[in-house]
Amino acid sequence: MKKETIRVVVIEDDPMVQEINTQFIERVPGFQVVGVAANGAEGVRLVQELAPDLVVMDVFMPVQDGIKALVQLRARDQAVDVIVITAAKDKQTIQAMLRNGAMDYIIKPFQFGRIQQSLESYRLYRQQLERDGTASQEEVDRLLFRQTADQAGTGSEASRETAEALPKGLHAVTLDQIVRQLEQENQSLSAEEVAERVGIARVTARRYLDYLEKVGGVRLDVSYGGIGRPTNRYMLVRKS
Repeated sequence: MKKETIRVVVIEDDPMVQEINTQFIERVPGFQVVGVAANGAEGVRLVQELAPDLVVMDVFMPVQDGIKALVQLRARDQAVDVIVITAAKDKQTIQAMLRNGAMDYIIKPFQFGRIQQSLESYRLYRQQLERDGTASQEEVDRLLFRQTADQAGTGSEASRETAEALPKGLHAVTLDQIVRQLEQENQSLSAEEVAERVGIARVTARRYLDYLEKVGGVRLDVSYGGIGRPTNRYMLVRKS
Protein backbone atom coordinates (compact mmCIF):
# COMPACT_ATOMS: atom_id res chain seq x y z
CA MET A 1 0.00 0.00 0.00
CA LYS A 2 1.52 3.29 -1.11
CA LYS A 3 1.80 5.93 1.58
CA GLU A 4 0.93 9.59 1.10
CA THR A 5 3.83 11.94 0.48
CA ILE A 6 3.52 15.07 2.62
CA ARG A 7 4.67 18.06 0.57
CA VAL A 8 6.59 20.76 2.45
CA VAL A 9 7.64 24.35 1.74
CA VAL A 10 10.53 25.76 3.80
CA ILE A 11 10.53 29.52 4.52
CA GLU A 12 13.94 30.52 5.91
CA ASP A 13 16.32 33.36 5.03
CA ASP A 14 19.64 31.70 5.98
CA PRO A 15 20.84 29.49 3.06
CA MET A 16 22.74 27.14 5.38
CA VAL A 17 19.71 26.67 7.65
CA GLN A 18 17.55 26.17 4.54
CA GLU A 19 19.79 23.26 3.58
CA ILE A 20 19.87 21.77 7.09
CA ASN A 21 16.10 21.99 7.47
CA THR A 22 15.57 20.45 4.04
CA GLN A 23 17.92 17.56 4.81
CA PHE A 24 16.31 16.94 8.21
CA ILE A 25 12.78 17.01 6.78
CA GLU A 26 13.61 14.61 3.95
CA ARG A 27 15.33 12.21 6.37
CA VAL A 28 11.86 11.49 7.76
CA PRO A 29 10.17 8.99 5.40
CA GLY A 30 7.09 10.32 3.63
CA PHE A 31 8.10 14.01 3.65
CA GLN A 32 9.32 15.90 0.57
CA VAL A 33 10.46 19.53 0.35
CA VAL A 34 8.89 20.93 -2.82
CA GLY A 35 9.98 24.55 -2.46
CA VAL A 36 12.20 26.92 -0.48
CA ALA A 37 11.65 30.67 0.09
CA ALA A 38 14.00 33.25 1.63
CA ASN A 39 11.39 35.52 3.24
CA GLY A 40 7.74 35.61 4.25
CA ALA A 41 6.45 37.40 1.15
CA GLU A 42 8.18 34.98 -1.19
CA GLY A 43 6.96 32.12 0.98
CA VAL A 44 3.31 33.18 0.79
CA ARG A 45 3.56 33.35 -3.01
CA LEU A 46 5.20 29.91 -3.12
CA VAL A 47 2.49 28.40 -0.93
CA GLN A 48 -0.18 29.77 -3.25
CA GLU A 49 1.66 28.39 -6.27
CA LEU A 50 2.57 24.93 -4.95
CA ALA A 51 -0.30 24.27 -2.47
CA PRO A 52 1.85 22.23 -0.04
CA ASP A 53 0.48 20.30 2.93
CA LEU A 54 2.93 21.82 5.41
CA VAL A 55 5.09 24.93 5.82
CA VAL A 56 8.22 24.93 7.99
CA MET A 57 8.78 28.61 8.77
CA ASP A 58 11.26 30.93 10.49
CA VAL A 59 10.11 34.11 12.26
CA PHE A 60 12.88 36.70 11.86
CA MET A 61 13.29 37.29 8.09
CA PRO A 62 13.80 40.30 5.80
CA VAL A 63 11.02 41.81 3.64
CA GLN A 64 8.30 40.04 5.62
CA ASP A 65 8.68 38.17 8.91
CA GLY A 66 7.06 34.89 9.84
CA ILE A 67 4.29 36.45 11.94
CA LYS A 68 3.04 38.60 9.06
CA ALA A 69 3.41 35.73 6.61
CA LEU A 70 1.36 33.41 8.81
CA VAL A 71 -1.33 36.06 9.32
CA GLN A 72 -1.45 36.51 5.54
CA LEU A 73 -1.78 32.78 4.92
CA ARG A 74 -4.70 32.59 7.36
CA ALA A 75 -6.35 35.71 5.89
CA ARG A 76 -6.25 34.04 2.47
CA ASP A 77 -7.73 30.87 3.95
CA GLN A 78 -4.76 28.89 2.69
CA ALA A 79 -5.28 25.20 3.52
CA VAL A 80 -1.81 24.55 4.89
CA ASP A 81 -0.37 23.62 8.28
CA VAL A 82 2.63 25.38 9.81
CA ILE A 83 5.54 24.31 12.01
CA VAL A 84 7.81 27.10 13.27
CA ILE A 85 11.60 26.69 13.52
CA THR A 86 13.22 29.86 14.85
CA ALA A 87 15.67 31.44 17.28
CA ALA A 88 12.85 33.65 18.64
CA LYS A 89 12.10 32.55 22.18
CA ASP A 90 10.22 35.55 23.60
CA LYS A 91 6.74 34.63 24.75
CA GLN A 92 5.06 37.38 22.74
CA THR A 93 6.35 35.91 19.48
CA ILE A 94 5.54 32.35 20.54
CA GLN A 95 2.01 33.40 21.45
CA ALA A 96 1.54 35.25 18.15
CA MET A 97 2.55 32.23 16.08
CA LEU A 98 0.46 29.78 18.10
CA ARG A 99 -2.60 32.06 18.04
CA ASN A 100 -2.38 32.16 14.27
CA GLY A 101 -2.40 28.40 13.98
CA ALA A 102 1.19 27.13 14.19
CA MET A 103 1.08 23.44 15.10
CA ASP A 104 4.52 23.28 16.70
CA TYR A 105 7.27 25.69 17.74
CA ILE A 106 10.90 24.53 17.64
CA ILE A 107 13.63 26.81 19.01
CA LYS A 108 17.07 26.89 17.35
CA PRO A 109 19.48 25.25 17.79
CA PHE A 110 17.73 21.89 17.76
CA GLN A 111 18.58 18.25 17.15
CA PHE A 112 17.21 16.08 14.34
CA GLY A 113 15.22 14.05 16.85
CA ARG A 114 13.10 17.10 17.75
CA ILE A 115 11.98 17.81 14.18
CA GLN A 116 11.56 14.09 13.54
CA GLN A 117 9.21 13.88 16.51
CA SER A 118 7.30 16.93 15.27
CA LEU A 119 6.89 15.57 11.74
CA GLU A 120 5.87 12.10 12.88
CA SER A 121 3.32 13.64 15.24
CA TYR A 122 2.01 15.75 12.36
CA ARG A 123 1.70 12.71 10.10
CA LEU A 124 -0.30 10.88 12.80
CA TYR A 125 -2.50 13.97 13.19
CA ARG A 126 -3.25 13.95 9.45
CA GLN A 127 -4.01 10.23 9.46
CA GLN A 128 -6.44 10.61 12.35
CA LEU A 129 -8.30 13.45 10.64
CA GLU A 130 -8.52 11.63 7.32
CA ARG A 131 -10.35 8.63 8.77
CA ASP A 132 -14.03 8.45 7.98
CA GLY A 133 -16.72 8.72 10.62
CA THR A 134 -17.06 10.69 13.83
CA ALA A 135 -14.54 11.24 16.63
CA SER A 136 -14.80 10.55 20.35
CA GLN A 137 -13.85 13.14 22.96
CA GLU A 138 -10.65 11.18 23.63
CA GLU A 139 -9.70 11.33 19.95
CA VAL A 140 -10.44 15.07 19.80
CA ASP A 141 -8.29 15.61 22.90
CA ARG A 142 -5.43 13.78 21.25
CA LEU A 143 -5.76 15.89 18.11
CA LEU A 144 -5.87 19.15 20.06
CA PHE A 145 -2.97 18.38 22.36
CA ARG A 146 -0.90 16.29 19.90
CA GLN A 147 -0.94 13.43 22.37
CA THR A 148 -0.14 9.85 21.62
CA ALA A 149 -2.34 7.16 23.08
CA ASP A 150 0.01 6.49 25.98
CA GLN A 151 0.15 10.20 26.96
CA ALA A 152 -3.63 10.56 26.93
CA GLY A 153 -4.17 7.42 28.96
CA THR A 154 -6.04 5.77 26.08
CA GLY A 155 -5.23 3.50 23.19
CA SER A 156 -3.39 0.21 23.14
CA GLU A 157 -2.13 -1.39 26.31
CA ALA A 158 1.11 -2.32 24.57
CA SER A 159 1.80 1.34 23.79
CA ARG A 160 1.13 2.52 27.34
CA GLU A 161 3.27 -0.17 28.91
CA THR A 162 6.28 0.16 26.61
CA ALA A 163 6.43 3.93 26.06
CA GLU A 164 7.03 4.83 29.70
CA ALA A 165 10.83 4.64 29.42
CA LEU A 166 11.85 4.41 25.78
CA PRO A 167 15.53 4.02 24.90
CA LYS A 168 17.29 7.02 23.39
CA GLY A 169 16.30 7.56 19.77
CA LEU A 170 12.89 5.92 20.02
CA HIS A 171 9.76 8.09 20.05
CA ALA A 172 6.34 7.41 21.54
CA VAL A 173 4.56 8.67 18.41
CA THR A 174 6.27 6.14 16.13
CA LEU A 175 5.88 3.35 18.68
CA ASP A 176 2.15 4.01 18.88
CA GLN A 177 1.83 3.98 15.08
CA ILE A 178 3.56 0.59 14.87
CA VAL A 179 1.50 -0.96 17.67
CA ARG A 180 -1.73 0.33 16.15
CA GLN A 181 -0.76 -1.12 12.78
CA LEU A 182 -0.05 -4.51 14.36
CA GLU A 183 -3.42 -4.35 16.15
CA GLN A 184 -5.13 -4.24 12.76
CA GLU A 185 -3.38 -7.38 11.50
CA ASN A 186 -4.49 -10.99 11.89
CA GLN A 187 -1.11 -12.32 10.81
CA SER A 188 2.52 -11.63 11.63
CA LEU A 189 4.40 -8.96 9.66
CA SER A 190 8.03 -8.56 8.69
CA ALA A 191 9.92 -5.36 9.49
CA GLU A 192 9.71 -4.43 5.80
CA GLU A 193 5.92 -4.86 5.79
CA VAL A 194 5.55 -2.79 8.96
CA ALA A 195 7.78 -0.06 7.49
CA GLU A 196 5.70 0.09 4.30
CA ARG A 197 2.38 0.27 6.15
CA VAL A 198 3.47 2.87 8.70
CA GLY A 199 5.56 4.94 6.27
CA ILE A 200 8.99 4.67 7.92
CA ALA A 201 12.35 3.21 6.97
CA ARG A 202 12.80 -0.56 7.35
CA VAL A 203 15.78 -0.13 9.69
CA THR A 204 13.65 2.16 11.88
CA ALA A 205 10.81 -0.35 11.99
CA ARG A 206 13.27 -3.09 12.93
CA ARG A 207 14.56 -1.06 15.91
CA TYR A 208 11.06 -0.54 17.28
CA LEU A 209 10.05 -4.16 16.69
CA ASP A 210 13.19 -5.44 18.41
CA TYR A 211 12.37 -3.19 21.36
CA LEU A 212 8.77 -4.42 21.47
CA GLU A 213 9.99 -8.01 21.44
CA LYS A 214 12.41 -7.29 24.28
CA VAL A 215 9.65 -5.88 26.51
CA GLY A 216 7.11 -8.55 25.56
CA GLY A 217 4.92 -6.39 23.34
CA VAL A 218 5.30 -8.61 20.26
CA ARG A 219 6.02 -12.28 19.59
CA LEU A 220 8.78 -13.16 17.12
CA ASP A 221 8.07 -15.80 14.49
CA VAL A 222 10.91 -16.95 12.23
CA SER A 223 9.85 -17.88 8.70
CA TYR A 224 12.11 -20.36 6.87
CA GLY A 225 10.13 -20.44 3.61
CA GLY A 226 11.86 -19.79 0.32
CA ILE A 227 15.53 -19.42 -0.52
CA GLY A 228 17.94 -17.31 1.51
CA ARG A 229 18.03 -16.12 5.09
CA PRO A 230 15.01 -16.74 7.34
CA THR A 231 12.64 -13.79 7.83
CA ASN A 232 11.73 -12.44 11.25
CA ARG A 233 8.00 -11.78 11.54
CA TYR A 234 6.24 -10.04 14.39
CA MET A 235 2.80 -10.56 15.95
CA LEU A 236 1.33 -8.28 18.62
CA VAL A 237 0.89 -9.92 22.01
CA ARG A 238 -2.77 -9.39 22.83
CA LYS A 239 -3.55 -9.40 26.55
CA SER A 240 -7.02 -10.30 27.77
